Amino acid sequence: ILPGQYVKPFVKREKTDALDAQAIAIAASRADIPSVPVKSADQQALTVLINTRAFFVRQRTKAFQAFRGHLSEFGIITGTGTAKLERLAIELRAGAIQEIPIAVRDVILAIYDEIEALSIKIARFERELASLSKQENDTRRLLAIPGVGPITASTIKAYVPDATLFKSSRQFASWLGLAPRAHNSGGKSRSGPISKRGNPVLRALLFISGLTLVRQAKAKAHAVDAWLARLVERRPYKVAAIAAANKIARVVWALLSKGGTYRTPTYA
Repeated sequence: ILPGQYVKPFVKREKTDALDAQAIAIAASRADIPSVPVKSADQQALTVLINTRAFFVRQRTKAFQAFRGHLSEFGIITGTGTAKLERLAIELRAGAIQEIPIAVRDVILAIYDEIEALSIKIARFERELASLSKQENDTRRLLAIPGVGPITASTIKAYVPDATLFKSSRQFASWLGLAPRAHNSGGKSRSGPISKRGNPVLRALLFISGLTLVRQAKAKAHAVDAWLARLVERRPYKVAAIAAANKIARVVWALLSKGGTYRTPTYA
Protein backbone atom coordinates (compact mmCIF):
# COMPACT_ATOMS: atom_id res chain seq x y z
CA ILE A 1 0.00 0.00 0.00
CA LEU A 2 1.41 3.38 -1.03
CA PRO A 3 0.39 6.82 0.31
CA GLY A 4 -1.89 8.50 -2.19
CA GLN A 5 -0.14 11.88 -1.94
CA TYR A 6 3.11 10.27 -3.15
CA VAL A 7 1.45 8.49 -6.08
CA LYS A 8 -0.55 11.48 -7.35
CA PRO A 9 2.46 13.35 -8.87
CA PHE A 10 3.07 10.42 -11.24
CA VAL A 11 -0.46 10.50 -12.72
CA LYS A 12 -0.31 11.82 -16.29
CA ARG A 13 -2.97 14.25 -17.45
CA GLU A 14 -6.53 12.88 -17.11
CA LYS A 15 -7.61 10.42 -14.48
CA THR A 16 -8.17 6.88 -15.74
CA ASP A 17 -7.67 3.45 -14.24
CA ALA A 18 -4.81 2.75 -16.65
CA LEU A 19 -2.99 5.98 -15.76
CA ASP A 20 -3.56 5.31 -12.05
CA ALA A 21 -2.09 1.82 -12.39
CA GLN A 22 0.89 3.23 -14.26
CA ALA A 23 1.45 5.85 -11.56
CA ILE A 24 1.29 3.19 -8.84
CA ALA A 25 3.83 1.05 -10.69
CA ILE A 26 6.22 4.01 -11.06
CA ALA A 27 5.86 5.00 -7.40
CA ALA A 28 6.34 1.41 -6.23
CA SER A 29 9.63 1.19 -8.15
CA ARG A 30 11.12 4.17 -6.30
CA ALA A 31 13.10 3.39 -3.17
CA ASP A 32 12.48 6.80 -1.59
CA ILE A 33 8.69 6.35 -1.38
CA PRO A 34 7.69 4.52 1.81
CA SER A 35 4.96 1.92 1.84
CA VAL A 36 2.13 1.75 4.35
CA PRO A 37 2.22 -1.40 6.51
CA VAL A 38 -0.92 -3.53 6.48
CA LYS A 39 -2.67 -3.68 9.85
CA SER A 40 -3.78 -6.95 11.37
CA ALA A 41 -7.42 -7.66 12.20
CA ASP A 42 -6.75 -6.96 15.89
CA GLN A 43 -5.16 -3.61 15.08
CA GLN A 44 -8.08 -2.70 12.84
CA ALA A 45 -10.50 -3.58 15.62
CA LEU A 46 -8.52 -1.41 18.04
CA THR A 47 -8.59 1.54 15.63
CA VAL A 48 -12.39 1.20 15.32
CA LEU A 49 -12.67 1.36 19.11
CA ILE A 50 -10.38 4.40 19.28
CA ASN A 51 -12.12 6.25 16.45
CA THR A 52 -15.56 5.55 17.94
CA ARG A 53 -14.46 6.96 21.28
CA ALA A 54 -13.03 10.04 19.53
CA PHE A 55 -16.33 10.42 17.63
CA PHE A 56 -18.35 10.40 20.85
CA VAL A 57 -15.92 12.87 22.44
CA ARG A 58 -16.51 15.27 19.54
CA GLN A 59 -20.28 14.82 19.87
CA ARG A 60 -20.11 15.52 23.59
CA THR A 61 -18.03 18.65 22.98
CA LYS A 62 -20.67 19.92 20.53
CA ALA A 63 -23.39 19.19 23.10
CA PHE A 64 -21.39 21.11 25.74
CA GLN A 65 -21.15 24.10 23.42
CA ALA A 66 -24.88 23.97 22.61
CA PHE A 67 -25.73 23.78 26.33
CA ARG A 68 -23.60 26.80 27.20
CA GLY A 69 -24.63 28.71 24.08
CA HIS A 70 -28.38 28.41 24.74
CA LEU A 71 -27.92 29.54 28.33
CA SER A 72 -25.87 32.55 27.22
CA GLU A 73 -28.85 33.72 25.12
CA PHE A 74 -30.64 34.36 28.40
CA GLY A 75 -27.69 36.04 30.10
CA ILE A 76 -26.42 32.99 31.97
CA ILE A 77 -22.69 32.66 31.32
CA THR A 78 -20.85 29.64 32.66
CA GLY A 79 -17.33 28.38 32.35
CA THR A 80 -16.18 25.13 30.85
CA GLY A 81 -16.04 21.92 32.81
CA THR A 82 -18.39 19.07 33.57
CA ALA A 83 -18.87 20.04 37.22
CA LYS A 84 -20.14 23.54 36.36
CA LEU A 85 -22.61 22.22 33.81
CA GLU A 86 -23.81 19.57 36.24
CA ARG A 87 -24.60 22.21 38.87
CA LEU A 88 -26.53 24.24 36.31
CA ALA A 89 -28.50 21.18 35.23
CA ILE A 90 -29.46 20.49 38.85
CA GLU A 91 -30.63 24.09 39.27
CA LEU A 92 -32.62 23.90 36.02
CA ARG A 93 -34.38 20.71 37.11
CA ALA A 94 -35.22 22.31 40.45
CA GLY A 95 -36.61 25.42 38.73
CA ALA A 96 -34.14 27.67 40.55
CA ILE A 97 -33.24 29.66 37.41
CA GLN A 98 -36.27 31.86 36.72
CA GLU A 99 -34.77 33.55 33.62
CA ILE A 100 -35.19 30.38 31.56
CA PRO A 101 -38.68 29.70 30.09
CA ILE A 102 -40.09 26.24 30.70
CA ALA A 103 -39.94 25.21 27.03
CA VAL A 104 -36.29 26.25 26.77
CA ARG A 105 -35.50 24.54 30.07
CA ASP A 106 -36.80 21.23 28.74
CA VAL A 107 -34.69 21.57 25.59
CA ILE A 108 -31.53 22.39 27.53
CA LEU A 109 -32.12 19.49 29.91
CA ALA A 110 -32.57 17.19 26.90
CA ILE A 111 -29.14 18.31 25.70
CA TYR A 112 -27.69 17.58 29.13
CA ASP A 113 -29.26 14.12 29.08
CA GLU A 114 -27.45 13.54 25.79
CA ILE A 115 -24.19 14.68 27.42
CA GLU A 116 -24.66 12.17 30.24
CA ALA A 117 -25.44 9.36 27.79
CA LEU A 118 -22.33 10.15 25.75
CA SER A 119 -20.21 10.30 28.90
CA ILE A 120 -21.35 6.80 29.86
CA LYS A 121 -20.38 5.46 26.42
CA ILE A 122 -17.00 7.21 26.50
CA ALA A 123 -16.25 5.86 29.97
CA ARG A 124 -17.07 2.33 28.80
CA PHE A 125 -14.72 2.59 25.82
CA GLU A 126 -11.99 4.03 28.03
CA ARG A 127 -12.30 1.07 30.41
CA GLU A 128 -11.95 -1.30 27.45
CA LEU A 129 -8.85 0.54 26.22
CA ALA A 130 -7.34 0.50 29.70
CA SER A 131 -7.92 -3.24 29.91
CA LEU A 132 -6.37 -3.84 26.48
CA SER A 133 -3.34 -1.70 27.31
CA LYS A 134 -2.42 -4.06 30.16
CA GLN A 135 -2.39 -7.12 27.91
CA GLU A 136 0.29 -6.02 25.42
CA ASN A 137 3.97 -5.87 26.33
CA ASP A 138 4.58 -2.77 24.18
CA THR A 139 1.71 -0.81 25.70
CA ARG A 140 2.81 -1.75 29.21
CA ARG A 141 6.26 -0.33 28.46
CA LEU A 142 4.71 2.82 26.99
CA LEU A 143 2.68 3.36 30.16
CA ALA A 144 5.93 3.94 32.04
CA ILE A 145 6.53 7.16 30.05
CA PRO A 146 5.41 10.24 32.05
CA GLY A 147 2.20 11.68 30.63
CA VAL A 148 1.28 8.57 28.62
CA GLY A 149 -1.94 6.89 29.78
CA PRO A 150 -3.81 3.77 28.65
CA ILE A 151 -5.70 5.54 25.85
CA THR A 152 -2.57 7.14 24.40
CA ALA A 153 -0.60 3.89 24.66
CA SER A 154 -3.35 1.89 22.96
CA THR A 155 -3.69 4.49 20.20
CA ILE A 156 0.05 4.40 19.53
CA LYS A 157 -0.03 0.61 19.35
CA ALA A 158 -2.97 0.74 16.91
CA TYR A 159 -1.58 3.34 14.52
CA VAL A 160 2.14 2.52 14.72
CA PRO A 161 2.39 -1.19 13.92
CA ASP A 162 6.13 -1.03 13.14
CA ALA A 163 8.24 1.86 14.48
CA THR A 164 11.35 0.58 12.70
CA LEU A 165 9.95 1.99 9.44
CA PHE A 166 11.08 5.42 10.67
CA LYS A 167 14.79 6.18 10.41
CA SER A 168 14.95 8.41 13.46
CA SER A 169 12.89 9.80 16.30
CA ARG A 170 12.68 13.15 14.53
CA GLN A 171 11.19 11.50 11.45
CA PHE A 172 8.61 9.82 13.68
CA ALA A 173 7.72 13.15 15.36
CA SER A 174 7.51 14.79 11.94
CA TRP A 175 5.18 12.02 10.72
CA LEU A 176 2.90 12.84 13.66
CA GLY A 177 2.88 16.53 12.71
CA LEU A 178 4.71 17.63 15.87
CA ALA A 179 7.82 18.95 14.08
CA PRO A 180 8.06 22.54 12.79
CA ARG A 181 7.57 23.27 9.11
CA ALA A 182 10.85 23.79 7.30
CA HIS A 183 11.37 26.55 4.75
CA ASN A 184 14.80 26.66 3.10
CA SER A 185 15.52 29.14 0.34
CA GLY A 186 18.66 30.91 -0.81
CA GLY A 187 20.76 29.19 1.81
CA LYS A 188 18.57 30.51 4.60
CA SER A 189 16.61 28.19 6.86
CA ARG A 190 13.51 29.22 8.75
CA SER A 191 11.34 27.08 10.99
CA GLY A 192 7.61 27.71 11.17
CA PRO A 193 4.78 26.30 13.30
CA ILE A 194 4.20 22.57 13.56
CA SER A 195 2.96 20.92 10.39
CA LYS A 196 -0.07 19.18 12.01
CA ARG A 197 0.25 16.34 9.53
CA GLY A 198 -0.35 12.71 10.30
CA ASN A 199 -3.03 11.16 12.46
CA PRO A 200 -5.00 13.91 14.28
CA VAL A 201 -6.28 11.61 17.06
CA LEU A 202 -2.80 10.44 18.02
CA ARG A 203 -1.33 13.93 17.76
CA ALA A 204 -4.10 15.35 19.97
CA LEU A 205 -3.50 12.68 22.62
CA LEU A 206 0.24 13.38 22.66
CA PHE A 207 -0.48 17.10 22.95
CA ILE A 208 -2.75 16.40 25.94
CA SER A 209 0.08 14.33 27.44
CA GLY A 210 2.39 17.30 26.95
CA LEU A 211 -0.14 19.61 28.58
CA THR A 212 -0.26 17.30 31.59
CA LEU A 213 3.50 17.46 32.05
CA VAL A 214 3.55 21.25 31.62
CA ARG A 215 0.74 21.62 34.15
CA GLN A 216 2.70 19.52 36.64
CA ALA A 217 5.84 21.55 36.00
CA LYS A 218 3.94 24.82 36.56
CA ALA A 219 2.35 23.56 39.77
CA LYS A 220 5.59 21.88 40.89
CA ALA A 221 3.39 19.18 42.35
CA HIS A 222 5.50 16.30 41.06
CA ALA A 223 9.11 15.57 40.27
CA VAL A 224 9.31 16.72 36.65
CA ASP A 225 11.99 16.61 34.01
CA ALA A 226 14.59 19.33 34.66
CA TRP A 227 14.61 20.16 30.94
CA LEU A 228 10.85 20.74 30.97
CA ALA A 229 11.03 22.79 34.17
CA ARG A 230 13.54 25.17 32.55
CA LEU A 231 11.47 25.28 29.34
CA VAL A 232 8.27 26.23 31.16
CA GLU A 233 10.01 29.19 32.77
CA ARG A 234 11.03 30.79 29.46
CA ARG A 235 8.45 29.67 26.87
CA PRO A 236 4.65 30.10 26.53
CA TYR A 237 2.35 27.42 27.91
CA LYS A 238 1.28 25.76 24.65
CA VAL A 239 4.72 26.03 23.07
CA ALA A 240 6.13 24.10 26.01
CA ALA A 241 3.32 21.54 25.69
CA ILE A 242 4.15 20.97 22.00
CA ALA A 243 7.83 20.56 22.88
CA ALA A 244 6.90 18.06 25.59
CA ALA A 245 4.66 16.16 23.14
CA ASN A 246 7.52 16.07 20.62
CA LYS A 247 9.85 14.63 23.25
CA ILE A 248 7.26 12.03 24.27
CA ALA A 249 6.97 10.98 20.61
CA ARG A 250 10.75 10.56 20.38
CA VAL A 251 10.81 8.44 23.54
CA VAL A 252 7.96 6.32 22.15
CA TRP A 253 9.94 5.69 18.96
CA ALA A 254 13.02 4.69 20.94
CA LEU A 255 11.08 2.19 23.06
CA LEU A 256 9.20 0.64 20.14
CA SER A 257 12.14 0.46 17.72
CA LYS A 258 15.01 -0.39 20.07
CA GLY A 259 13.22 -2.17 22.91
CA GLY A 260 14.01 -1.72 26.59
CA THR A 261 12.12 0.14 29.26
CA TYR A 262 11.79 3.79 30.12
CA ARG A 263 14.40 5.25 32.44
CA THR A 264 14.07 8.64 34.09
CA PRO A 265 16.72 10.96 32.59
CA THR A 266 19.45 12.26 34.86
CA TYR A 267 21.09 15.64 34.51
CA ALA A 268 24.39 16.84 35.83
